[in-house]
Amino acid sequence: MEQKHPKFVKEMEEKGFIYTQVLGDESDHSSPVGRSWKEVFMTDDKTIAEERAAKLGMKLEWMEGAVKVIIGPKPGFRYDEVKKHKIWFNGVVGRFEDKLNNDPANAVVFSDGKPLPSDVSDDCAKIFDEECVALQWRKGDVLLLDNLAVVHSRRPLITLPRRVLASFCK
Repeated sequence: MEQKHPKFVKEMEEKGFIYTQVLGDESDHSSPVGRSWKEVFMTDDKTIAEERAAKLGMKLEWMEGAVKVIIGPKPGFRYDEVKKHKIWFNGVVGRFEDKLNNDPANAVVFSDGKPLPSDVSDDCAKIFDEECVALQWRKGDVLLLDNLAVVHSRRPLITLPRRVLASFCK
């Protein structure tokens, strides 16, 4: 990305991003977003949800039957102190569309509200696909990955069942 879109990478580094997602009152597991705000914040009390969101640096805007979750501004990169280099750590390609999130172009914007150039995020998705490593899963396999070093999959799992245990640590 830095070679192909240096101006974008520089702007990303300077400004960071704001992420927006709409979560419904009820979970919809047919959606790529899927979980309701009640499931995400582990409560059906809007005041408690707002408190939990605020602790995570999120702002909630209540809507009819849903809530808009605004996250950020967040940096486009992280710095790995162990490996001493920048890490691509953002959601530039993580824009999902469903019945509540019907404008994926606004799901990720620069921190000043400026939209991302669509050709740049499309190129980023292509680079992700080119760099992708597909694993042949077998029963009993376990995968542990450092999401700061390797971006997790954007592809669905075709063969079920699977059990995903995830932890996000700083």
